[in-house]
Amino acid sequence: MPAYALALALLVTAPLLGPGYLLLRDAVSTPRSHLSDAALGLSEAAPRALPQDFAIAVASWAVDGGVVVKALLVAGLWLAGWGAARLVSTALPAAGVPGEFVAATVAVWNPYVAERLLQGHWSLLVGYGCLPWVGVAVTRLRTGLGGWWPLVAWIAVAGLTPTGLMLAAVVALVAVAVPGTGRSRRACAAVSLAVAVLSSAPWLVASAAAGSLSSTQATGVTAFAARAEPGLGTLGSLAGLAGIWNGQAVPDSRTTLFAVVGTAVLLAVVALGLPTALRTPATVPFLVLAAVAVVLPAVAATGPGLAALEALIRTVPGLGVLRDGQKWVALAAPGYALAGGAAVLTLRRRVPPVAAAAVCCAALLAVLPDLAWGVGGKVVAVRYPPGWAAVAAEINADPRPVAVLPPDVMREFAWAGTAPVLDPLPRWVSADVLTTGDLVIGGQTVPGEGTRARAVQRLLADGADSDELLRNGVGWVVVEGAAAPLDLPVVHRDADIALYRVGGTGAPAPHRALMIATHLVWLATLVIGIAGSAWARRRSIRS
Repeated sequence: MPAYALALALLVTAPLLGPGYLLLRDAVSTPRSHLSDAALGLSEAAPRALPQDFAIAVASWAVDGGVVVKALLVAGLWLAGWGAARLVSTALPAAGVPGEFVAATVAVWNPYVAERLLQGHWSLLVGYGCLPWVGVAVTRLRTGLGGWWPLVAWIAVAGLTPTGLMLAAVVALVAVAVPGTGRSRRACAAVSLAVAVLSSAPWLVASAAAGSLSSTQATGVTAFAARAEPGLGTLGSLAGLAGIWNGQAVPDSRTTLFAVVGTAVLLAVVALGLPTALRTPATVPFLVLAAVAVVLPAVAATGPGLAALEALIRTVPGLGVLRDGQKWVALAAPGYALAGGAAVLTLRRRVPPVAAAAVCCAALLAVLPDLAWGVGGKVVAVRYPPGWAAVAAEINADPRPVAVLPPDVMREFAWAGTAPVLDPLPRWVSADVLTTGDLVIGGQTVPGEGTRARAVQRLLADGADSDELLRNGVGWVVVEGAAAPLDLPVVHRDADIALYRVGGTGAPAPHRALMIATHLVWLATLVIGIAGSAWARRRSIRS
């Protein structure tokens, strides 16, 4: 089964396996990352990518950052398929290997994976891949077949991003309802929460230390709401594990009425196994979670739901993570995988399990053909022009605050394809890069938290001279893409990027030692969980 899951993962990510970097919308990889203030969550922006940025910065000291990101993405999809199969073998063993094949296909080959890939959410897919393993770990604890270490490890791995950690914690807390005579529900819930708190230390402490959470995130609630596909309402799209807010981050097969066919096939496979799965007590908690994970985002996308969510985020700014409602549909994946695996049991009186599994897997692959080969060739490795490396080297040799033009957070580079991408510079240099975080979605500006960056960019737009920029602490100005030259000392300029020296310095960010310590807490939790799991497995094999 690991081989089949890996084959699916590689079929999806094949264009990324060659030289180059993943650079697509929110996905940014660079040759090297640094433990900058932004990587530690000490910038003006909300800490949405912690401890991900810390982990990449540490890993890229030894391995090219592009390789690290691509390897983690492949691993996330592989874990999703393999974990779904293991969940079936743990909670529904009667389904056997045929059921495991269907479950692995459901977990990897679905619109959620395609859309999140196109949106560039590679680290979210790592967390997604951990969800079935969290379910396996808690189920084995409840039935007395496993120890604590795998649960610790999988929650910590999912904690690469805040969303991944929250998804894993929810799955763990739901899975404690699995009946069994092993570890108590209270103990499983307590350990799950304790590990989740330890793993969330980086972004919880960063939010408090940097004061970066803002009620302005409520402005984007409508823009980030789940979206109905052609021929499907919002509820139908979410039930088909689709409906991402960004209509541009969608595989071509989901932009026409063919989306109805794809959703019908996926739901048919799930519905076939549902009666059998509901009769198996160990699967029921995951099935209930799947239903809730589809219905709640659909409700949140209605008028009253949007108003309630906006009011909630204005009251508690830290809940801005809830505004992208469709990403929480990931919680349905374990239940869908179990129901899909149970389909072979429902059909076994009429169809041999191997034949039933083959038909189900083939149907799931056929209705989403463009997930293969990087979602129809849209997810590919790109190469940076030489000037980018030269500019990064100059800034890293003298790390001073950097202002960037054009002011938009999202960029469009001819050498990176047709889709917009987040500015790569903040992840390539050790200096503080001033970014507003403003996003333009459907003509509406969703403001970010970068007030200082916004003020500096107004100065640049008004033609401020070097003395005024210097007084505002700007050390460098980078212009990305072709643009008229600035009246500033030129350090590097070519057709792709230009670097100007100003010489200003910024105040060192406080709390760096504190933030490094909190990231080490997460890293220690991860390492201890993995080492403990390996030790327990070795001991089990010996005995």
